[in-house]
Amino acid sequence: MSVLVYLESENNKFKKSSYEALSYGKGLADKMGVQVCGVVINCSDIESLKAYGPDKILKIESQDLSAFSSKKYAHAIANIMKSENAHIVILSSTPDSKYLGAHLSGVTDSSFVSNVVELPESISPFTIKRTCFTNKAFSLTEIISDTKIISIASNSFGVIENSNDSLAEEEIDIKSIDSNQRILNIEKESGSVTIADAEIVVSAGRGLKGPENWEMIETLAETLGAATACSKPVSDMGWRPHSEHVGQTGKPVSSNLYIAIGISGAIQHLAGINSSKVKVVINNDPEAPFFKAADYGVIGDAFEVIPSLIEKLKAR
Repeated sequence: MSVLVYLESENNKFKKSSYEALSYGKGLADKMGVQVCGVVINCSDIESLKAYGPDKILKIESQDLSAFSSKKYAHAIANIMKSENAHIVILSSTPDSKYLGAHLSGVTDSSFVSNVVELPESISPFTIKRTCFTNKAFSLTEIISDTKIISIASNSFGVIENSNDSLAEEEIDIKSIDSNQRILNIEKESGSVTIADAEIVVSAGRGLKGPENWEMIETLAETLGAATACSKPVSDMGWRPHSEHVGQTGKPVSSNLYIAIGISGAIQHLAGINSSKVKVVINNDPEAPFFKAADYGVIGDAFEVIPSLIEKLKAR
C-alpha cells in the first residue's frame, strides 16, 4: 500500500505546487506508516524531487500524453493506482489537477475532496480539514470511500524538505488511450512568475487609468519577485490578458502576500483572493470595500505611492 502523488510539470520543470503536494504526501504517508510514490509524466527533472522525501518515482514517457487531457491522464494514473495498491492520491490545486481529480474520481469510483489545508485529524475515520464558503470558513470532512483523492490548497501546507537520497525510479508503460477530447488551443501566462505558483501577487484595477501605466505595476512585481494580476474590468477592457484576471470568475489566488492597487473590492474579486494570507490595499478612496477585507491599507494616489514604494524596496 502507498500514497500516490501526481507531480505536475511544465517545460520539463516541476511546479512549486507539486513540491507542496509531495510534502503533504510524505507527511500523510509517515502518519499512516506507508510509502509515498510520485507519478511523473514526461518530465526528466527527477533529481529535484529527492529533497522532499518520495520513496519511489514512477515515470511515464508517452507522446500520447504530451498535452494535458483529463481523460487520458486519469486512465493512466488509475492503472498505476491498481498496480501500486494505492488508495490515496494527492493532487495540487492547479486547474489541470482539479479537472484531473474530478475525472479520476469517476474512473476509480472514489471520493474527491478539494481545498484541503492540513493533514488528516484522524485516519480512522479519515477526517480532513478544508476551506469552504469561498475560503471564509473551514469544514471537517469525513471520507468514507476506500479510495480517496485529495487536492491541496495552494500555500496552505508549505514546501517541506525531507531528503531521501535512496530514491527508487521505475519506468511505467502506458498503452494508448482513446479519447474524444481534442486540444484546440493553449494560452499560457507571460512573465517569469505565474499566478498559481506565486507567493506574492501584485494586482491592479481601473484605478491605473489605462494600460500605459502598467509599467510601474510590473516594476513593483519584478522588485518583489511577484506575479502580476488584474481585476475583471481590466481584462474585459483588454488592458491586460485574461490569464491575469483573478477573482471568483477568474483565477483563485492563495498567495502569502496579495497587493491590490486601484481595486475597489467587489465581492466577486474578494471571494477569489480571500485565502491569501496577507492582503494589502492601496486606494485613494477611503470608502473602498477592499479596506474592510485588508490586513493593511494605504489611502493615497497609486501614482505617488507605488514609485515611492519601489524606491524604498530597491534601497533595501
